[in-house]
Amino acid sequence: MKMPVEKNKEYIVDIIDNGYEGEGIAKIDGYTIFIQGAIKGEKCKILILKVTTSHAFGKILEIIEKSPARKECDCSTYKRCGGCSLRHIEYSKTLEMKQNAVQNLVNKTLNEKVKVDKTIGMEKPIHYRNKAQFPVGLNKENKPILGIFANRSHEIIQIDNCLIQHEVSQVLAKEIIKFISENNINVYNEKTRSGFLRHIVIKIGFKTKEVMCILVNNGEILPKEKELVDKIKNEFETNEILSKYTLKTIVKNINNKDTNVILGNKNIVLFGDGFIYDKLGEYTFKISPMSFYQTNPIQTEILYNKAIEFADLKGNETILDLYCGIGTIGIFASKKVKKVYGIEIVEDAVKDAIENAKLNNIQNIEFLCGDVEKTLQEVLIKSKKPDVIFVDPPRRGLDNITISNILKTEPVRIVYISCNPATMVRDLKMLEEKYEVKKIQPVDMFPYTSHVECVAGLKLK
Repeated sequence: MKMPVEKNKEYIVDIIDNGYEGEGIAKIDGYTIFIQGAIKGEKCKILILKVTTSHAFGKILEIIEKSPARKECDCSTYKRCGGCSLRHIEYSKTLEMKQNAVQNLVNKTLNEKVKVDKTIGMEKPIHYRNKAQFPVGLNKENKPILGIFANRSHEIIQIDNCLIQHEVSQVLAKEIIKFISENNINVYNEKTRSGFLRHIVIKIGFKTKEVMCILVNNGEILPKEKELVDKIKNEFETNEILSKYTLKTIVKNINNKDTNVILGNKNIVLFGDGFIYDKLGEYTFKISPMSFYQTNPIQTEILYNKAIEFADLKGNETILDLYCGIGTIGIFASKKVKKVYGIEIVEDAVKDAIENAKLNNIQNIEFLCGDVEKTLQEVLIKSKKPDVIFVDPPRRGLDNITISNILKTEPVRIVYISCNPATMVRDLKMLEEKYEVKKIQPVDMFPYTSHVECVAGLKLK
């Protein structure tokens, strides 16, 4: 079968849409071409890089007609790192693109074509991440560097100023790598699996201004460990930026496995008590090295308040919070309901959730550790039928057994929080058997990236 385009040939195309990851979409004789960095409404000269039976990939050689939404990029490394893939587009336009991407998924999948609300953006969409994970490696001169992995590779792109990471994370990480370099400490080498420091992970309480520094190390021995700890402590006393924050704890995480997973299973506290606190709304949360906590706390409050709004709570409900993490959503809802059950598979997260309930003096919440697929059935046996179920699953979405259990249980309302609209809409279609999808609200948790978080409200028919 002859394709209408050929690899390594040039073509002039009109960009008719943008895809889910922000890529431009063009068509030649009905054949789809994806072009990274192109914006709907532009005319571009492109080079075809790859051809398949269903679509091709191209790159921009020249922008012949430019979109009014295109802007000068304010980051020198964004094309290579792939983190902020929408940095060349005006922020308001990115919000519109994310709404359209979710709407397209709804239109293709759901029986009832609910209108997706406008994406809720940030007033100041910079330095919004409360957790940084910097890989450590060597540059071409064999000197230690830190940065972020290049898109779809393990090459480390050194960064001077990342506009989405918190300023404190960057200043602290640079001081650590400077110490490593000055003291000739070998950083981890993926090929030989030798060396010591693998990652620097930093967590920050936006409201409390508490900082956790995690040194991810290849084994338990870290040369000049005490001196490094003293160096970090001293920086929080003398550095102009860091001195405005409190160094709460330093943790050495042991990861000597040949894996892409950043954190190992063992933590050794080098300073402090091994955790930090932060506040969401009126509630305080304990955050440990292993526990999941939403990365953008400013937008998280908006997201959770929307979730509570969609639940339409009256005060006498029993609710289930599935994939509850450290208990944030259940705790947010607790004052408005009679009883909360939370289910989470990560043991450390459940311990934190129990402690968070005590910390906030919440008596009507119970957390269970286990796989949602199995533990949900146990909860349904021991408790009365829930009135509302909150789900906040991982990117893969809900499994069929959980969906089946929810459909059998028939809560009056379901609130679905998702970091992956594609799997969310897939699951909503299965839930449409008994539920009407009333509202879908995208929230921009990760400005200038292709990611969008959504909260959907469903009501029993």
